[in-house]
Amino acid sequence: MVDYIIVGIGLGGIAFCEQLEKNNKSFIVFDDNSQQSSNVAGGMYNPVILKRFTEVWKAKEQLELLDHFYKTIEEKISEKINYKIPVLRRFVSVEEQNMWFEASDKPSLQPFISTQLVKNNNNCIDAPLGYGEVLHTGRVDTDLLQQSYTEYLNNGEKLRKERFEYSLLKANDGFLGYKDIMARHIVFCEGFGLKGNPYFNYLPLNGTKGELLEIEAPGLKLDFVLKSSVFIIPLKNDLYKIGATYKWKDKSNTPTEESRKELEEKLRTFFKCNYKVVNHVAGIRPTVTDRKPLIGKHPKYKNNYVLNGLGSRGVMIAPYVAQKLFDYIERGTLLDTEIDIARFQKKWKG
Repeated sequence: MVDYIIVGIGLGGIAFCEQLEKNNKSFIVFDDNSQQSSNVAGGMYNPVILKRFTEVWKAKEQLELLDHFYKTIEEKISEKINYKIPVLRRFVSVEEQNMWFEASDKPSLQPFISTQLVKNNNNCIDAPLGYGEVLHTGRVDTDLLQQSYTEYLNNGEKLRKERFEYSLLKANDGFLGYKDIMARHIVFCEGFGLKGNPYFNYLPLNGTKGELLEIEAPGLKLDFVLKSSVFIIPLKNDLYKIGATYKWKDKSNTPTEESRKELEEKLRTFFKCNYKVVNHVAGIRPTVTDRKPLIGKHPKYKNNYVLNGLGSRGVMIAPYVAQKLFDYIERGTLLDTEIDIARFQKKWKG
């Protein structure tokens, strides 16, 4: 007998595991490593949507949880995964500079946007109009996080590396039965795998394929995340992540030559040094039609819950929505209507 079964160990699953451990709840996780979005994520967190210079939903509330959340995990897995690093937006026109300063006057964005222009001093980057700096930013090594946390759960005998068979899940006098396990609740955190979940596949999870390149560029020496037509994220040993693409039709985890060409063409519009592509990865982001997470309880099966739809901002939003779901289940706290799956009640056919 356990309190929870969790299906999926991406960013959402990890965040919910942390809620359960903090509150002394027992659980077992099922994961078959079929979803790759957490592995290939850029891992950035920043409170500003840099395409439109608008605030990320609940940015302040999410950032308040973030540092403590990842510090706790770092202590458990004995690895550093959270790096404080500036995010600079490259300006391509004077109009963009003006839009940046207009955005900085908005009360909701004032804590997150610096009004000091940053000059470009890097010979590898063409940025004559400089940069705008986003405050309270960083990067999480999502690949190391998922690998190390999976090992942590496995060592604690809380992980089963196998496919979850939905047909074997049975309701029994207020509890759930699955194979040799009895549980009070089950939480599905499957990312794009939700499309195959017979309980929650009515939800409008579209899925957006993203591809990243990893390049080696010894001459770059970049110490911040650069956001332009693509982003450049510094790693270690002259390695950088370049991304990302957004494709809505292809739902495979297979990297494509088309996306590689797209990323390199965009990179070359402002990148002026030699580099070598050393890796190319792809994954499906769990994106939703209204761009809000999918959190809540099944319309009929009251012990079945979902935590999904974190999109491209899972690093930042996962701790926040995991706490909201836990409080909803255990304390009866109402969910924000913007994230509650009850907003899609009409799509459920019964």
